[in-house]
Amino acid sequence: MTTSATTSTLIPVGTWVVDQAHSKAGFAVKHLGVSTVRGEFREFEGTIEVGESLEDARAYGTAKVESIDTGVADRDAHLRSPDFFDAEKNPEIRFESKRFEVTGEDTFKVVGDLTMNGVTREVELEAEVTGVGENMEGKQVLGIEANGVVSRKDFQMKFNAVLGSGNAVVADKVKLQLDLEVVKQA
Repeated sequence: MTTSATTSTLIPVGTWVVDQAHSKAGFAVKHLGVSTVRGEFREFEGTIEVGESLEDARAYGTAKVESIDTGVADRDAHLRSPDFFDAEKNPEIRFESKRFEVTGEDTFKVVGDLTMNGVTREVELEAEVTGVGENMEGKQVLGIEANGVVSRKDFQMKFNAVLGSGNAVVADKVKLQLDLEVVKQA
């Protein structure tokens, strides 16, 4: 299988922009070692540019830290604080891909730099093209799900309370969960 043939079966050549109204940039983290708290960033954007070969592919995007939403206003305010994202000093989370690797017929890995809380680390996202179609305006659309895991400590998120049981109030490992609908640009 050649790289360009593989690229065209995953994401056709062109520029694809995230349709925020039909997408989600979310996360999940263990709370007290027993339950999972889920949240998302309500304001985000992203672009995938695909050339004739996989080496030409590029993905990049941002999320506004102020838009974090876990469904609990006090928790969201704490997440914006210097204990976590420090939204005042670091208002955006940024991602920039370094490379794409095909892992299956509809699956691929994206390796890139994630910047949160003023710290940049390389991360891997496992991704899958979940569907191809046409939107109401007649434009070509793709569904892409991407997942990864990051360590809060790697991004200098300071809050680290531990209970008498030994369980952390907030776990170190955070699951990243992107459910994207991307629209091909003219």
